[in-house]
Amino acid sequence: MTTWLSAGLIFTFIAIAFVIYRWGNVRCVGVTPVRTFTFIAILFTSGLDVGLIMFPLTEFAGYADLATSPEYAFTNPLAVEFGFWAFLIWGFYFLTCFYFCVIEPRVKFFELPPIKLINNIVIIGTCAFTAFLLLSNLNWYLPEIGDGSKYSTSFYLVVFGVIACAVYSSTSIRYVRLLSLATTWLFLGLIAIMWSGAFLSENSSIGEFATTIALIGGYFGNIHEFLLPMNDYHEFYLYWWFAWSIMIGQFTARFVGGLRTYQVLLAMLVFPSIPIGIWFTVLYYYSANSIDTTGFYNIIMAVVGITFVINSLDSLIRLYTDNLNITVARVGKLKYFLGNLVVLSLLTLLFKYEFLQIQWVGAVVIGLFFSCFAYILIAKFKEVSAIDCSPEENEIDFKKIELAN
Repeated sequence: MTTWLSAGLIFTFIAIAFVIYRWGNVRCVGVTPVRTFTFIAILFTSGLDVGLIMFPLTEFAGYADLATSPEYAFTNPLAVEFGFWAFLIWGFYFLTCFYFCVIEPRVKFFELPPIKLINNIVIIGTCAFTAFLLLSNLNWYLPEIGDGSKYSTSFYLVVFGVIACAVYSSTSIRYVRLLSLATTWLFLGLIAIMWSGAFLSENSSIGEFATTIALIGGYFGNIHEFLLPMNDYHEFYLYWWFAWSIMIGQFTARFVGGLRTYQVLLAMLVFPSIPIGIWFTVLYYYSANSIDTTGFYNIIMAVVGITFVINSLDSLIRLYTDNLNITVARVGKLKYFLGNLVVLSLLTLLFKYEFLQIQWVGAVVIGLFFSCFAYILIAKFKEVSAIDCSPEENEIDFKKIELAN
């Protein structure tokens, strides 16, 4: 599995470099272009899940335990956490977003029946894994509503309700957009509240924030350490990002609103990394200084984490139901709602009982990367070589929008 993952990573980074070299100045226009801020909000809230909120506080101590994990000795725990979640890793999403915006309309690889089936199985499986992550972490953040066990009945009910909300939200693209923007502002509000609690208290200062966030420089100074898996846990994260990459690219590609290719790359690397870096800095300060988060802070983190899950799931549900033509217009709202609710709830249980693993899903996605590249070389090389702009129909619609504004 490590060799397969390393091959996928090397291929991905080479492909990103080639895209910038060959099509760096192409204007990317999706089928439903939106303003840049809205695009970033959709990307950020759809491309992240509850792990961003719930994982760091449980992980910093492990990264600091060099006796158990000496491979982390090259930098500090904050830089490791940042490297697992931010900057370079978002290049995965850039590559797939560009592909589905500019190349896939000419290649139509993902419209081939077997590829379409595999891709949608990946999407559905990753949706269920996202719900499972919420289920498995609620006991740490909200022990007050549990019965002392990791998987109490109340936690199952919370996750079931989250899946139900996400399915309902996916019934309209308007809900998806509004929830993306609302989740972005909610997350920024969470950062502000916890930042104030950490750095505006009597025992701290804004200077402490500057000192702490400077630790992220340990990532940029050692960025090469993150290119290939450094241990099994890093491997888990990388497979997890691969599992998300195709579906997030496929979903966000429709919303790109005229940015040049190099601008899309910069936007994806930089804009999500800023709030992630600030958020992780705040959490690391709490962890390093043993500041208690039980009660109010854990509750608001859980609330924001739940909105992230709803936001991620509704985007992905919308994607695979559109791909499979299981839309509200075709099957009706009730059948659509009940069918998705049952399928995702059952698959969440499969992850809980370890019948499924996210690493398997990521490995399948790497296989799709290689298969798509081979298909282009064999069957679509001339079409791809001739690409010099986004699909003409998207360009025409975008120009009409520009003129109307």
